[in-house]
Amino acid sequence: MKHKPLYYVPKEINLTNSLYRFKFLKKVSQLLPMVNQNDKLIAPAPPKRSLWKSLNEAIRGTDADYTRIDLKKAIFLLAVPMILELVMESTFAVVDIYFVGQLGSSAVATVGLTETYLFLLYSIAMGLSMAVTAIIARRIGEKNKEDAGKSAVQAIFLSLLVSLPFAIAGIFFAKELLALMGGDQWSIENGYRYTQWMLGGNGIIILLFVINAIFRGAGDAAIAMRVLWIANGLNIILDPLLIFGWGPIPALGIEGAAVATTIGRGIAVGIQIWTLAKGGKHIRVLFSDLYWDAKVILNILRTSLGGVGQMIVAMTSWIFLMRILADVGSEAVAGATIALRVMLFTLMPAWGLSNAAATLVGQNLGAGNLDRAESSVWKIGFYNMIFLIGVSLIYFFFNEALVSIFTEDVQVIAIGGEWLRILSYAYFVYGWWMVSVQAFNGSGDTRTPTKINLVFFWLIQIPLAYLLAIKLGWAHSGVFWAVFFSETSVGLFTLWLFKRGRWKTVKV
Repeated sequence: MKHKPLYYVPKEINLTNSLYRFKFLKKVSQLLPMVNQNDKLIAPAPPKRSLWKSLNEAIRGTDADYTRIDLKKAIFLLAVPMILELVMESTFAVVDIYFVGQLGSSAVATVGLTETYLFLLYSIAMGLSMAVTAIIARRIGEKNKEDAGKSAVQAIFLSLLVSLPFAIAGIFFAKELLALMGGDQWSIENGYRYTQWMLGGNGIIILLFVINAIFRGAGDAAIAMRVLWIANGLNIILDPLLIFGWGPIPALGIEGAAVATTIGRGIAVGIQIWTLAKGGKHIRVLFSDLYWDAKVILNILRTSLGGVGQMIVAMTSWIFLMRILADVGSEAVAGATIALRVMLFTLMPAWGLSNAAATLVGQNLGAGNLDRAESSVWKIGFYNMIFLIGVSLIYFFFNEALVSIFTEDVQVIAIGGEWLRILSYAYFVYGWWMVSVQAFNGSGDTRTPTKINLVFFWLIQIPLAYLLAIKLGWAHSGVFWAVFFSETSVGLFTLWLFKRGRWKTVKV
């Protein structure tokens, strides 16, 4: 292997003379300890880093420039904390439904029906997050940290404004919202307080999403991970205490689950804001940034419209699906709710990898590294596919065993297990869809996925689910097969569009 000389050695210095040779090499020995047989100084190969050291760096956080370091290392440093962040989020979802499941199928159904509205909220929060990640990543890639901090403040202002309508609806119309979704008598009379807490405190949820998107876009994925671990760790501790009571703590039932969630996430948001003010590895908000900037707000809104749109289309499709399942019966809703929690748990590592793609695409486009941006997507997509093939095998062979962890109802177990088995047939395609969608979002092209979702979810998935489940009498199975068909199709189509490369020319 040939090496280029790192330093030019003047002819006056005769390296064949042992005295000159000794003095010269002694001077540079600390920097360049290697000299080849032709007396040309060469740089030593960089020392190999152990997996443990790399893992420690990823978890602790790094100030590495993701537009320049080795691409595999960049993926690793971003993906590890993002995966751990989302694994904890999914752990929270599973633990939450485990404790609520002990209150009965109606309690589980109440959580599921409330989450249909939360899905709408999540769609807005995630849409904003996509735009914020793209904008912050682009500014960091351009080495413009000052504007990155200003954009972060405006994103927080916008989040608070967006949360108000949901808070009002949740506090004053909780019973009506549950009745609208087909909730049974127990849900309406006993479960409405859960809905009040979850929707009334939605501002905390949106802020948690958006501020973590700021950290991820900047490359501070380790901070986002630690914040979510704190939020969900507190929730896991508080859940059984507040649901079932302990000592002087009264048993709040299903309401206790919502109170635990609100407390845990509220503390986490406080930590987020403190960290932004203190400064992370890549971004910091200054006191001078605390003002309303209409121009920046409009840019975030313009970029987020597509993201919000794509998430609203996707999430509201779940509202219609849950409404169809409610007509089938509470057991169908409960089985689908538990299966959804299992899906969220197993998909979070894949979403973590996909989020890494969004950050790498945004920062490398900002730095003008178009080929590196595309290469990161293909690498991450392959890793995602391999992971989800493993998940598919677990779903296929152990579907009912997974659902039975959360309920003893035989019918609920059968329904939830059937959905997991059907999903196992196409998860490898879903892995590619997740990464390619995040590539569009990371570039700032949030409109293209919106149009795709509109066609495949609203115009195909919902009508097909209604036709199979209600008109043809397939019941819950009809809904599950409609999801399989539509989401496999959308995955293949989105990957084809990504290959065309128009996302590389988007300006944010």
